[in-house]
Amino acid sequence: MSKTIQGRIKSTLRQFLDSEASGGLILIAVAVLAIVVANSPAADVYFHALHVYLGPLSLQHWINDALMSVFFLLVGLEIKREMLDGQLSSWSRRILPGAAAAGGMVLPALIYIGFNLSDTSTLRGWAIATATDIAFALGVLSLLGDRVPASLKIFLAALAIIDDLGAVIVIAIFYAADINVLALAVAAVLIGNLVILNRSGVKNIWAYLALGVLLWIAVFLSGIHATLAGVILALAIPLKVTPGAPEASDADSPLHKLEHALQKPVAFFIVPIFGFANAGVSFAGASANVLAEPVTIGVAAGLFLGKLAGVLGTVALLVKSGLAQLPARATWSQMTGVSLLCGIGFTMSLFIGLLAFPDASSQDHVKIGILAGSVASGVAGAAVLRASGHRKQPT
Repeated sequence: MSKTIQGRIKSTLRQFLDSEASGGLILIAVAVLAIVVANSPAADVYFHALHVYLGPLSLQHWINDALMSVFFLLVGLEIKREMLDGQLSSWSRRILPGAAAAGGMVLPALIYIGFNLSDTSTLRGWAIATATDIAFALGVLSLLGDRVPASLKIFLAALAIIDDLGAVIVIAIFYAADINVLALAVAAVLIGNLVILNRSGVKNIWAYLALGVLLWIAVFLSGIHATLAGVILALAIPLKVTPGAPEASDADSPLHKLEHALQKPVAFFIVPIFGFANAGVSFAGASANVLAEPVTIGVAAGLFLGKLAGVLGTVALLVKSGLAQLPARATWSQMTGVSLLCGIGFTMSLFIGLLAFPDASSQDHVKIGILAGSVASGVAGAAVLRASGHRKQPT
């Protein structure tokens, strides 16, 4: 691979990390603001506004079903690019973050199930604690500056991308409503047309986006969550422009262009709006007993303990067995800190929680569990990384 191509890849990854990190800091501020508003005199206005209908859907549903489809489109683009063109383009690169992501999904799910085994009605939320919020986690990492080696930031980004892929699969399989066969058939036809566009070498992004809007409508009506249309559309966007050329040969491919165009709007507009609309939880009338609710403690413990044990344990197993190596210049204490940061599960965890529990009471328990687990993971992870890392000495 030429130095020019390597430079383009590094530049793309750097832009991705920078936008995710700064977007994460905004997301932290927005989450705090939502909680403040939900517990202020403006609370009634805040909750009422979310349920105002604009056409066929409420404002909250437009945000969660339509606006977040753009977020899932970007997630799909990032997954495809990394798998074909980036840090996950070979099995040697995938094994450590891939296995760590799997361990970081299984252990939190088992912990949640353990706390909710006696109540089948709450078992539906088993996937809530399996997600890692890359924007939040990278936002915390950005506050630590050069105390954390770049290799660990890349490891965390790769892990979170694979984690997002796992979450998408979980949503598609376990959180579908009653299936509308006709709408699903229409969606299949639209997907077929997207494949034809891709195979025919069509590079016009608007042709894909036009079909993508129709696909969103069909998926929305099918009973499968509409946001998955974004991921499906992303997989059809061409990355290879010249037949037979390396995937990285053209940084101006439709996929690169669309991903670049979406990064900042998603990081600084769409995700913060979703966070503000869904992080608000009222503590009025709540008691300390809510922290002992099976859903709350299952989510919180799954994020804080499950992610740490799942990610760090898997990495240790692979490294000690000689199947993988720690990221360059990283120490075990730094890996412990990053494993803790994987317990920050804000955006995707909230999203899965809304799908798992439609009723407001259970959603409040979910939100409190996510906030408790994410804050504990973020604070502990930052503290461990701060204690274990050292700034570069001036030369």
